[in-house]
Amino acid sequence: MPCARFIVTGRVQGVFFRASTRTRALQLGLAGHANNRVDGSVEVVASGSQGALDELDGWLHHGPPAAHVDRVAREALPEQELRGFTTG
Repeated sequence: MPCARFIVTGRVQGVFFRASTRTRALQLGLAGHANNRVDGSVEVVASGSQGALDELDGWLHHGPPAAHVDRVAREALPEQELRGFTTG
């Protein structure tokens, strides 16, 4: 399955960004994780259809209502099949 890594910067910690990302990813049929990083950004790794990854990419640019996204960096990862969607 196609896989991508996203680094989301801005006001994305303490605003339910990871939990909201998990909900949206599961709605799109994606698997992976959303984790806080020490620099204040959030890392999202997801695998699934290319269309679902593109939709998640668009959603990450605004996130939940309390978030303020400054930037989303996306990189393709080698294809892999992940299971579930975790936050950390």
